[in-house]
Amino acid sequence: MPTAGMGPERLAGGVRVTRTSTVWRTWGRTEVATPERTEEPSYASEIQVLVRQAAERRTTVKPVGAGHSFTPIAVTDGIQLRTDRLHGLHSVDVDQGLVTLGAGTRLADVAGLIGYYGLAMPNLGDIDRQTIAGAISTGTHGTGSGFGGLATQVAAVEMITGTGELITVSEDHNAELLDAVRIGLGALGVLTSVTLRCVPSFSLAASERPEPLAAVLETFEQRCDHADHFEFYWFPHTATALTKTNTRLPADIAPAPLGSVRRFVDDILLSNELFRGLCAVQSRVPRLTPAINRIAVRTTGNRSFTDRSHQVFTTRRTVRFKELEYALPRAAVPDAVRAIGRMINERELRVSFPIEVRSAAADKLWLSTAHDRLTGYIAVHRYHRDRDTEPYFDAVEEVMLDHDGRPHWGKLHMLTAAQLQDKYPRFDDFLAVRDRLDPHRVFTNPYLERILGD
Repeated sequence: MPTAGMGPERLAGGVRVTRTSTVWRTWGRTEVATPERTEEPSYASEIQVLVRQAAERRTTVKPVGAGHSFTPIAVTDGIQLRTDRLHGLHSVDVDQGLVTLGAGTRLADVAGLIGYYGLAMPNLGDIDRQTIAGAISTGTHGTGSGFGGLATQVAAVEMITGTGELITVSEDHNAELLDAVRIGLGALGVLTSVTLRCVPSFSLAASERPEPLAAVLETFEQRCDHADHFEFYWFPHTATALTKTNTRLPADIAPAPLGSVRRFVDDILLSNELFRGLCAVQSRVPRLTPAINRIAVRTTGNRSFTDRSHQVFTTRRTVRFKELEYALPRAAVPDAVRAIGRMINERELRVSFPIEVRSAAADKLWLSTAHDRLTGYIAVHRYHRDRDTEPYFDAVEEVMLDHDGRPHWGKLHMLTAAQLQDKYPRFDDFLAVRDRLDPHRVFTNPYLERILGD
């Protein structure tokens, strides 16, 4: 093993980069870590060596992807294991719709890798900077009441356990582990490859419209049921919802995308550059927030276009923010949004970022926020320089818990293992799998100890 400060060392036919201790931050600037050292392996065999040595030394190894989680889920003072070199397309079975990718492959690259074969991921979230392993491990989801989160697309994984064993988990191998490892929180092992069940390429017809918030809340469940993908944004201090309805179309229907100028104005100038400036102003002068939010509603969210699925699902986000998101029974969403609105008014808060509302199908994954229930999601955000984020998030969390909410694993929340155990029928089963796959707690950190126990 190289010591801190050494250059690349050739192992198992490849090059593993070892870096000395450097400061690492999450994308949202919510967490900071200074690992003992950072490793960038190219092969599973290299990770096996690292894990076995960590188990012997009683230290920890934490895999990290793009750092897009807002929680400390990837924070470590031990060995930080970056997965960037575990990327690319490994295999494709077009007939079965199965594609195997390196665990460090960014979601933004998947469309190009599998589109050549006429395939697409069935659903995506609105950000695609994450690695595939990080996204599924934290329960990343998109929207659409007929579609599960990204982890439900996983047919198999290859992973290294806390004893350094390389195993395959699929319907044919270690099948009893599949519903645990698909959302494993980084607590069960290091994913080295992921096999996704994909669908034939398709397009989406997007309709984005401003509508009265009261009417959207009144018909929220019907809108979710009657559309392939429905979501809306609400800027606090306004009475308007910006709705987004996406309809799935066959791939052979010619797309009619936004023109390059319109896309640049909408998605770069207005949604990012101008919005960043407005957030900075509101952070310094909060009393301007209601007026600026009303302007934002009038200048965005009114367009229609058709494009390839990944071009519609995802949006570019360059304004840094902090986020709390909870999953509720879908029927509880309208009342919860109304309760958040009342709380903002009663506490005279000034909130510049919109509230995002989506939905997802029920699934059977043990730690899925949509486990065994049709689910709605409410996400609240604050500009990363805002100083009054904590009181707002604490108050929203109270509302979410009053409506039987489950926190998103990668978003800010304050719940502990004792509270979470009551929310997940298979929680104890997950802990048993953790004991089996990581008996020495090679992959633990303080966040996992808080949410899973030690």
